[in-house]
This record gives sequence, structure tokens and C-alpha cells, in this order.
Amino acid sequence: MLAKDLLSEAVIPLKTSDEAVSALAWMDELRISHMPIVNNEKFLGLISESDILSMNAIDEPLGNHRLSLSRPYVFYYQHFYDVIRLVATQKLSLVPVLDDKENYLGCILMNRIVEEMANISSVQHPGGIIVLEVNDHDYSLSEIARIVESNDAKVLSAYVNFFPESTRLEVTVKVNKIDLSPIIQTFNRYNYLILASFSEESKFDELLNDRFESLMNYLNI
Repeated sequence: MLAKDLLSEAVIPLKTSDEAVSALAWMDELRISHMPIVNNEKFLGLISESDILSMNAIDEPLGNHRLSLSRPYVFYYQHFYDVIRLVATQKLSLVPVLDDKENYLGCILMNRIVEEMANISSVQHPGGIIVLEVNDHDYSLSEIARIVESNDAKVLSAYVNFFPESTRLEVTVKVNKIDLSPIIQTFNRYNYLILASFSEESKFDELLNDRFESLMNYLNI
């Protein structure tokens, strides 16, 4: 999934001729804390809600103020993971997307990012979740998949949580089986440490939200 495939049509970029108070109203309506400023297709930067609130006269055009704009963005051909990394490191509520000439193409909103994370994690597919702890030297996704498949199941998604200054890895695996007991028994037989397992579909969103926050925290280190 590339950045160009995630663009939202909900956000109309600001111009320097727009009043600051109007920008605040649009941010409130869209529930975002940043807005792109674009003049003649050229991306000037992002203005934040706090930037506007610090202005003396918010009923004047943005161009009347001395703006100090940040310029975080991704190019249209960059991968979805680059979008996540930028959101995490810059604490953004949206991500501007530019073409090769740094012309503004649109932006990606957080709800679209969360939707894509859900797709990658196969949230919509029934199944179970197993959380393993392994040493980084022992980690082998092919072996984990082989253990799952030996129980007539398939790996739908898998991701790894790293811990700073540690050789410990936390591997979360989603499989296409609700009954996890045979798979868990096989992992135990191969001396895997099982931290948790979830076979109720109602638990999926809770776990994936927790792992999404962990991923964001990791990318922000």
C-alpha cells in the first residue's frame, strides 16, 4: 500500500489568504489539529491549532502573520510504513502527500491509517491470536508458520514488538482458527513461551489497539 492510495478528499488545504479563525473552525469540524497551507499547488507547510491560538488577531488572513511552518510530508510513492513512521515521530493528525516536484496532492488522515492497520492485521477475518516471547537469536517466522500449519491452520498476520536494550522479542500471530489449543500445545512442545492467547473475536480490537500503540511508541524512540 502506497501513500497515493490513502489520500482523503475531506481536507481542503488552506491558502495564506484564508483567515486563521476559519482554519480553526475547519480543524474542529474535521477533528484534526493540523492543516496544510498550499499556494498555487506548492506545499508551504503545516499549521497547527496551537500556532493559530498563539496569534494576536485570528480574524486576519494567515498571510498577515509571521508563520513558522513545519514541513513534514511523504512522497506519493512511499510505503504505508513510512506514513506511520512520520505520524509517530512528528505527532501529526494528518500526513501531507507530495509529488516529485513537491506539489501538494492531498493528505492522509489518522482514521485511514487505523483502517489500513486493521486490514494489515486481518481484523475482519475470524480466528485466534497467540502472543509469544522469543529471544532475537531464536526468532524464525518460518518456524512459527510451520508450527501453525502443522495444525492445519494458516498465519493471517504477524508482527514483532521490540524492547529497548533487550534481546527479548514479542511476536503476535493471528491464525485462521478459533480453537487454539492444538497450536498452543505444539508451541509448548517446542519450548516457546506463550504470553497470552485470544480466541474470542471480541478481544481482537482490544489487543490490536494495544499493539498499534506499542508500534507507535517504538517508532518514536
